Order: sequence, then C-alpha cells, then structure tokens
Amino acid sequence: MAIKLTERQQQILDLIRQNIANTGFPPTRAEIARSLGFRSANAAEDHLRALARKGAIELTAGASRGIRLLTPASDSESAPSSAVASIAQMLLPIVGRVAAGSPILAAEHVEREIGVEPSLFTQTPDYLLRVRGSSMRDAGILDGDLLAVKKASEARNGQIVVARLGDEVTVKRLQRTGGTYQLLPENPDFHPIIVSPHDDFSLEGIAVGLIRNTPLQ
Repeated sequence: MAIKLTERQQQILDLIRQNIANTGFPPTRAEIARSLGFRSANAAEDHLRALARKGAIELTAGASRGIRLLTPASDSESAPSSAVASIAQMLLPIVGRVAAGSPILAAEHVEREIGVEPSLFTQTPDYLLRVRGSSMRDAGILDGDLLAVKKASEARNGQIVVARLGDEVTVKRLQRTGGTYQLLPENPDFHPIIVSPHDDFSLEGIAVGLIRNTPLQ
C-alpha cells in the first residue's frame, strides 16, 4: 500500500534522500529547517515524527543525524511486493576488527555473510563494517552498527569515509582544506584528527548506508 504524504512531508523526504545521495548520510534537523525555511529545528522535528509515524523513516533518539529511510524512492507512490524485494537481495561480508597493515576484506576479518536488499543503500556496497565505539554517534552511527561501505580511494568533502591512518582503520567525516585532510568525529567528546603530509594515510571506502541489526552484535 502506498504511503500518503503531505506536500511538505514529501519535500522533507526528498531532501533526506538527496542529502544521503550527496554525502552518504541524512541532514540534521537544523539543516532541514534551513533548507526549507522553517523558523526552528523543532518544526523540522515535528515533520520528521509525522514521517516516522507513517513508516517512511526511522528516528534514532539523541542523534542529530539519526534518520533512516525505511522505503525506497518509489514507495511514496507504490510499494514493491515482498517477492520482488526478496529476489533483489545480495550477499555481503560483515567485516569485524581489522588487523594492522592487512586488507580490510582479508578472510580473517570476515565474521559472516548476510543477505541484504540493495534498495537500503545509496550505492551498491562492497561490504559491511561493524562499527566500534561512539565517535560517530551524532550521525546516527552507533557502536555495533553495520556500516555499508563502497570501496573507493577518493571521496567528496563532507562524505563519511572509512580511512586507514597508520595501523588504525577508522570511520569519520572527511574534511579537505587545500592539501590538508581532517577526519571529523560526530561526537563532541572526540577530537578531529589532522592528517599530516607525512602520515601513512589512505581512503578505503565511502559510507553508502547503515544497518542497525541488534541480533548480530
């Protein structure tokens, strides 16, 4: 059954999809308010709650970017059947802790493989990385979540990336100013990481979605 949305709700849903397509993650309430001319972030919050009640999105309490799309773009017009959805599933490896200096997709890092629907992601991912810690909490990325990652050696400014810095693999938002890179957390308890020209630094991939699957933890 199609989800019936008001014109304003559809605008917000389209904005969320566009932001995810451009950066890999949803906008904050303040960004929604600014883009659509609301007087405050509270007005955006009211519309988001209405979208959540209608089953178009899921909200994560306490996270400024804690918005997850529950339906593909066509669902506000017509919902696909469960049979079609199941056929579309693809198998992705879940990557756990990554040993220093070894490839992310090395066999010893893969916990298992699971079937997922491609419509959950903005681009087709290559693997799911199990998130460790809370440095990206305010982007709605929580400890134990499965971050969908597309392998890439380059990323746009502001995208959430998987980066290798020395012996560590980390998930952060990429900020590039001139020739300088910073890896920004989404949690005020953590400090930005400034990448110097002498650091052993490389991009492993870009985030293209998120799965919150508690039973797998």
